[in-house]
Amino acid sequence: MTQQGVRWTADQVLALAPDAASRNAGSKLGAAGPWSEAGSSDEGTVWGLCKGSGSKPYQTVIDIADASGPAYKCSCPSRKFPCKHALGLLLLWAGGDGAVPPGPPPDWAEQWTRGRRQRAEEKRTADAPGSASGTGDPDAARRRAERRAMRVTAGATELEQRLADLLRGGLAGAEQAGYGLWEETAARMVDAQAPGLAARVRELGAIPASGPGWPVRLLEECALLHLLDQGWLGRERLPDGLTHTVRSRIGLPASADGPPVRDRWLVLAQYDTADVKLTTRRIWLYGADSGRTALLLSYGAAGRAPELALPVGLALEAEVSAYPGAGQLRAALVERFAPPAPAAIRPPGMTTTEATARYGEALRDDPWLDSVPVTLDQVVPAPDGDSWQLADADADTALPLTPAARARPGLWRLVALSGGAPVKVFGECGHRGFTPLTAWPEGAGEAVQLC
Repeated sequence: MTQQGVRWTADQVLALAPDAASRNAGSKLGAAGPWSEAGSSDEGTVWGLCKGSGSKPYQTVIDIADASGPAYKCSCPSRKFPCKHALGLLLLWAGGDGAVPPGPPPDWAEQWTRGRRQRAEEKRTADAPGSASGTGDPDAARRRAERRAMRVTAGATELEQRLADLLRGGLAGAEQAGYGLWEETAARMVDAQAPGLAARVRELGAIPASGPGWPVRLLEECALLHLLDQGWLGRERLPDGLTHTVRSRIGLPASADGPPVRDRWLVLAQYDTADVKLTTRRIWLYGADSGRTALLLSYGAAGRAPELALPVGLALEAEVSAYPGAGQLRAALVERFAPPAPAAIRPPGMTTTEATARYGEALRDDPWLDSVPVTLDQVVPAPDGDSWQLADADADTALPLTPAARARPGLWRLVALSGGAPVKVFGECGHRGFTPLTAWPEGAGEAVQLC
């Protein structure tokens, strides 16, 4: 299928926005008024000139066929990717009303697209096994890994002592000490090059202020942190799969080394989480032929959206390669063979009872797992006192929604989509409840993103 045959929905375009402000601003530019010389090519390039506040219009070009998702270039000064002009141009193109006609790209758009694709091909060649730039000094790499392992071991040993001191002195001391104790401990874990331990320590610091029942929650998290420490310190005795999982939870880097799996991958959901240093984007995929669920992760510096972006509800033919680790679903996008396109693919669903059982089974492979991806079939959103739940339409069972899900506007989109009727919902199921990310109405309706 050529790019001219692919038409995204407005929701799929706006899901690429880095934030709500960009989403609103892009929506206002999705009409033909501010645009001139807009066009698109069968090779996957969309371009146009957008009138701005100055005398010279902004040059905007998008490579929809880029292997890592849509790529953007705009002459505006915005540091957001995509900027509001790119979102507006995509909305104009997605409308399919002739405002972005097919044709040859102008020189400025053609040069940028050709340069991007040439650099991508050079990178693939350089990274190929056996290439000169893809091979380093193995002895130096081994020595670096050994030095880092020693630092992590020292950090884990120190953390064990601090946990023992906390329990010996009583959990009440955690409330009295305040957050400073945990931040100092987290900084020590950063020095030990164990970012995974540092993140978990910071989470401990917020628990004493989390409301009634905090001592129980603090004890549970301390136990999981102790288990992770002991997993690292005794990693030589663990099975290979669990060893890789412990390394991943500690925060050590790894490469996707699983055999490439080529499939038609449905983009189930995409959402960002951010802290002061990093924005993390999670993209869930479902393989129509393999039946596998895969998680793509990409990162952006604070204040900037990650480059990898895929429109929810579309499917792309691509190869992905899994990362090592027992029960791990993370994968890397190796190569894409066709641009995202509409497809009548939906993941198979399960009951709420089966979803909780799935999470319990996954904990055997990864005790630190917060949630697992599941698709619920025939569920109805229903209020439950001051909370909400997803109730099975054909059984007297339900899953509570997580506090985060109850606070998002997506809950009301789900309620409106359902209208009291059963829907299919994809999301993450864990010990805090269920977080809905995408939903489909009964029949042949399109996916509705909830996050």
